[in-house]
Amino acid sequence: METVAGKRVLITGAAMGLGKSFAQRAIREQAADVVLWDINETALQQTAAELSAGAVSRVHHYVVDVSDKGSIATAAAAVRGEVGDIDVLVNNAGIVRGNGYFWETDDRGDIDKTMAINSLAPMYIALEFLPAMVNHKTPARMLNIASSAALVANPRMSVYAASKWAALGWSDSVRLELEQSGNEHVKVTTVCPTYINTGMFDGAKGFWFTPILDQDEVVDTAWGEMKNGSPLVVLPWTSRLNRAISGLLPLKLRDYYLNKVGVYHSMDEFTGRKP
Repeated sequence: METVAGKRVLITGAAMGLGKSFAQRAIREQAADVVLWDINETALQQTAAELSAGAVSRVHHYVVDVSDKGSIATAAAAVRGEVGDIDVLVNNAGIVRGNGYFWETDDRGDIDKTMAINSLAPMYIALEFLPAMVNHKTPARMLNIASSAALVANPRMSVYAASKWAALGWSDSVRLELEQSGNEHVKVTTVCPTYINTGMFDGAKGFWFTPILDQDEVVDTAWGEMKNGSPLVVLPWTSRLNRAISGLLPLKLRDYYLNKVGVYHSMDEFTGRKP
């Protein structure tokens, strides 16, 4: 797929950050329809209005709580009825809560919310749109935003890491299922970046040769690799190195190495996006 021109594109978490940037890429390439999902109604309306100005693409927006299966099903039915089947699905919505140790969790609802949005939502959303992608036999794409936290264990983000490990395992397994079943016209790309300067990880620290990533560079890379049908994108190169080393070293040496280069203390001063 060289371009999304003429395609129908749906993006979750589209009101700001990476999601908004993905929508801008779709509009720039003159997608037929760009569908924005987000729970933040005010920001969503502002983004939809901004993106619609002068755009060839038709921009649609839906207030959706992707932590709620019912909300996903209702919004998906509305999209199919008002827009049609989706050609490109970008599962971007995600949250991160707290920076304490797991046993210090104050609000246990944060565990449920994190797993629901980061792990389960992409699955339920894919079930709404993936069957049509498979049946249409035309080029289609699913881009799932995971995290480098899906590749290594990391203190002070245990639930987030768990949610992204699940997302990566599911996403790459679906990729294999599509290949195994002969439906290679649908490509799944999983992106695993380190911390990005969207505000979501404010206070988190970069580590050895790994500064906080630039949002536009991540989106440009992810968007291009999605169109190419690349299976897995790990950003930056140091995360690929850490992944390889972690798989080769004995556990104690792995922990020593990741602690020494700063991975294990990268969340010590995390604050997150301000309201």
